[in-house]
Amino acid sequence: MEAIKKKMQMLKLDKENAIDRAEQAETDKKAAEDKCKQLEDELLDLQKKLKQTEDELDKFSEGLKDAQEKLELSEKKAADVNLLKHTRSLQTSRPSLISPIISLPPAHSGALCSPLRTPSVILLKPGTKTCCAHS
Repeated sequence: MEAIKKKMQMLKLDKENAIDRAEQAETDKKAAEDKCKQLEDELLDLQKKLKQTEDELDKFSEGLKDAQEKLELSEKKAADVNLLKHTRSLQTSRPSLISPIISLPPAHSGALCSPLRTPSVILLKPGTKTCCAHS
């Protein structure tokens, strides 16, 4: 009988230990679920921030592209103005350099002389252009 009582006490003690471990496991499970929920919320916030950042990047990239196109256009216009100013200054300061170009052969039609020749524009007088020098 004494052995049975001892065995019963050991089983009771094992039961209490198992209950304690089960309660601890439940507490750990609850803590893990809370941590998982917190990390999911944090992930959603980070995804929203990433989306906003990508949208801003797209917006600024488009703005940069537009600004670069405007800059290129402005640089081309500035180069054209500088070329025109330089040509006019040559016309006024050194007319001897320009005068041979002014007289074109009668055969000049204003079209390309040869389909293989790359056209080059020569300013003869303000507003007058030709495709080649017919030298």
